[in-house]
Amino acid sequence: MTDSKEPVSGPLRRLGTSLLTLGRIRLELLAIEAQEEKERIAGLALWAVLAALLAGFGLLMLLLLIVVALWDSHRLLALAAATAVLLAAAAVALAKLKGLLAQPTTLFQSSIAELREDADALRRRP
Repeated sequence: MTDSKEPVSGPLRRLGTSLLTLGRIRLELLAIEAQEEKERIAGLALWAVLAALLAGFGLLMLLLLIVVALWDSHRLLALAAATAVLLAAAAVALAKLKGLLAQPTTLFQSSIAELREDADALRRRP
């Protein structure tokens, strides 16, 4: 009698290969997400620094113009107002920064969702 069934190691080998392939695909997805997030953060940082520098220089020049215009009549008042404006702008920027740091990150959310779907699919199989 010849047994037409394939040996037990065949299905186990295919299962192992499938699991390794699934793991590799998930790791590639994680790597792609990490790269995209890195590029997004670098772009955000570059434009944020540039915008902050230009806005700061613009505000400083405006305040200098006001101080020079009021130099003969209200010199101390103009300097005090310029200082108050700069400190208020710094406080607003600090509050915005704290708000941004408090937001949760979305890094690897797609990968986590895919892994949950994989786990649910494996649990549903008999």
